[in-house]
Amino acid sequence: MQIADGLWPSAAFVFAMILSGGAIWLLQPLWRQYALAKPNARSSHETPTPQGGGIAVMLAVLVVAVLSTVPAWPSLYSMLSAALLLAVLGAIDDIRALSAPLRLIVQAVAVILVVATLPSELRVVPIFPWWLERALLVIAFLWFVNLVNFMDGIDWMTVAEVVPVTIALSVFGLTGALPRDATFIAFALCGAMIGFAPFNRPVARLFLGDVGSLPVGLLLGWLLTLLAGNGHFTATLLLPLYYLADATVTLVRRLLNREDVLQAHRSHFYQQAMDGGLNIYGIVGSVFAVNIALSGLAAITVFSPSRSFNTLMLVIGCILVGSLLIKFNRIGRHTSS
Repeated sequence: MQIADGLWPSAAFVFAMILSGGAIWLLQPLWRQYALAKPNARSSHETPTPQGGGIAVMLAVLVVAVLSTVPAWPSLYSMLSAALLLAVLGAIDDIRALSAPLRLIVQAVAVILVVATLPSELRVVPIFPWWLERALLVIAFLWFVNLVNFMDGIDWMTVAEVVPVTIALSVFGLTGALPRDATFIAFALCGAMIGFAPFNRPVARLFLGDVGSLPVGLLLGWLLTLLAGNGHFTATLLLPLYYLADATVTLVRRLLNREDVLQAHRSHFYQQAMDGGLNIYGIVGSVFAVNIALSGLAAITVFSPSRSFNTLMLVIGCILVGSLLIKFNRIGRHTSS
């Protein structure tokens, strides 16, 4: 795909943004009646707030995918079907909490559907046997789907993550680093999230909900897998590095402390910073700035690929993310002491 073809993906972005925002505006009375998120141990809000904005986000992405009429891999249709399955799972869970084993089983079905229909020639880590790579991809997809859900804990946090990542993926797609159908999805997801953003602005009038966070995680995982399969593994690590680091370190730390990892908690670094007194704009602004920087580092590895450049950019990215996590941790410790 060439940059000259960028008009149609740009139209997909605008259409998805308008469709997402318009659907939210129309559906707000329904969410207030049937999908109120009540504060719990994980929450950062104090009053019941409507959730389910992910319905509009996914509707926008699906409509754009159907209308784009671009030649598509079978994996696109499998991915969209799996995303729809996760959206239904999330919608039910938003209204009536489901058991963790049931959620994991349905997620596994969706992820296996996506991984099983990836192009057979697509390789992310070619040194691994094909079967081992596919098994690891299933685990990675499951983790990515859940970490987006875990990190969706304060207003604008998912917007601050998804928008920079999808902008970068859209630009990479225009230069051939992603297939044409995936580029449309990247543009559509970016536009849909921007359409959702005004309603999630602190103090939020609407949350994304599991109906949005689960399929968004799947969409991002699919796009990043295609990017890695096209030879840009370092960029694939850099783009979601903050989410990966915060969620993974938090999980490992809770496991080491023998905590119940299935129980709601407020142990993420950004949550510690909020409990420590850092306001929500300071938190999401810092995350957004780091994600913009990570996108820039990823772009260097895509447009000027070399082993030395890749290593240097990854080291810089780790330093940026590590510094932010340390900052958030210090703010949280300062209050607890």
